[in-house]
Amino acid sequence: MRLFALRVGWGLVFSFILAVPVTALECRVHDFEGNSYEVCDIDPDEDDLRLFLRDGDGVIGTIQRLVEHVAPRKVHFAMNAGMFHPDRSPVGLYQETGKVISPLVLSEGPGNFGMLPNGVLCITDGRVRIFESRTFNLSNVVCRDATQSGPLLVLEGELHPRLIPNGTSRFVRNGVGADPDGKRATFAISQSPVNFYDFARFFRDGLGFLNALYLDGNVSKFHSSQLGRTDFGLPVGPIVAVIGGANLDGNERER
Repeated sequence: MRLFALRVGWGLVFSFILAVPVTALECRVHDFEGNSYEVCDIDPDEDDLRLFLRDGDGVIGTIQRLVEHVAPRKVHFAMNAGMFHPDRSPVGLYQETGKVISPLVLSEGPGNFGMLPNGVLCITDGRVRIFESRTFNLSNVVCRDATQSGPLLVLEGELHPRLIPNGTSRFVRNGVGADPDGKRATFAISQSPVNFYDFARFFRDGLGFLNALYLDGNVSKFHSSQLGRTDFGLPVGPIVAVIGGANLDGNERER
């Protein structure tokens, strides 16, 4: 009888362990002013958020290849994380596990990236923050992973000065918002084409972020195991992802 009780007890402990969530990540659809967005809320204290660029054979480029690269760990969320050159190398700063692969670019230039102010997404253990690029350059901030992109959609609660209501440039766009203390971050992709102004207002007025960074448009890719979405198509450059464990049958553990 005692042996039976011990077996039951250990069985309950084992079941409890399997029920512990592997990530605090929460993904959902969020509607704002006539547009719908798929968003993933990150808890930097709980979620293993990282940047990925290359594996042993070159630029990873696709979510499917990222899944193979991190196996047996699971990709819970992934999104392209910044603009890239034709060879899919990063435009501007790119840093992974403390190693700078591409340098910070501070000059104004053509395209969305060069529409200053642009910004840096800085990831450390327990924090996800967004900095204006020139401010970042003068600071002593240390990032584990970092990617530069532009424009900054929102900086200290103000929309980028060049974003205008009713802009005619409309694309499926993706970006990220983060609290100043780095303890809350949300990645978002529009479900249909939107202009810059509406996308920026979604982060500020829809999600309540004082800082938000544009990652890319038209080539935007998104993966969420919770929402059952995995985008295919042409390869991209840097990828940001939440990585976690997997259950014995390969399925996500219970929440």
